[in-house]
Amino acid sequence: MKWVLFVIVFICFYTNIYTNANAGMIKRKQVEPTGQVVWDVTTKKKVIALTFDDGPNPIYTPQVLAVLEKYNANATFFQIGNRMERYPEVVQQVVEAGNELGNHSMTHPYENKVGFQQMHFEIIQAERIIQKYQPNHPKLFRPPGGYLDNDLLQEAKRQGYKVVLWSYHQELKDWSLPGAPVIANHVIRHARNGDIILLHDGGGDRSQTVEALKIFLPALKEKGYQFVTVSELLSNKE
Repeated sequence: MKWVLFVIVFICFYTNIYTNANAGMIKRKQVEPTGQVVWDVTTKKKVIALTFDDGPNPIYTPQVLAVLEKYNANATFFQIGNRMERYPEVVQQVVEAGNELGNHSMTHPYENKVGFQQMHFEIIQAERIIQKYQPNHPKLFRPPGGYLDNDLLQEAKRQGYKVVLWSYHQELKDWSLPGAPVIANHVIRHARNGDIILLHDGGGDRSQTVEALKIFLPALKEKGYQFVTVSELLSNKE
């Protein structure tokens, strides 16, 4: 009887450890060697991928597009499905300007709070909308808040996605409104070949992000950098 009780306790203890291990966020060193998640790209070419999260926004997304066009730059927009439904004309502007769309879920929940099953459907729902604008385009997914655990990673893989995060040295936190010069100077000081820069065109007042673009795009173009989509950046990987 004591032996049986010991086995039961051991199994429960082991299962609890295993579950907690799988439930936590994946660390970069764990998954980077697999190539399933990309933070930046190793390349000798002076190319940088701009990415914008949480749009589309009827006020700020068109302003971002205007600045990108002025400096002959393209970007990847990780858009939220229900906002794409609300502002289809803005999504069309993004695509017609030569940019690409990425999946940022349907409603921007955090998988560790709503559960895996909801995120499964969130990704599928958002993808159906994206396919209306860019059918058969490379499938890119950025989890809300950058939260990625093993279950979500495997689900993204099953659905044919490349998971795209961002260069740690280019996490600008423009959502915290630090000021356009602060955002721009950070980008300029830390710019490296193969960077993926995280910015936002939705989710609040993004006027500082727009103004920062006007500063760092011409400054880095003078240094020979080109601004491309994530898919274009990946094609330059060495």
